[in-house]
Amino acid sequence: MRAELLEILRCPVCRSSLELERRDSAGPEVVDGTLTCERCGATYPISDGIPDLMPPDERD
Repeated sequence: MRAELLEILRCPVCRSSLELERRDSAGPEVVDGTLTCERCGATYPISDGIPDLMPPDERD
């Protein structure tokens, strides 16, 4: 996932902005990390460069 996507991504729960926490990067790509909603605090994992934006209560 490219960090520039934060400009258009929104929390699927409350539609607020997301904050990025990088754990691993490969150039401009975030390979591993977490997106956290600035309003409701919901978290969304990034694994292998793909953010999982499924609401937390609907994930396996």
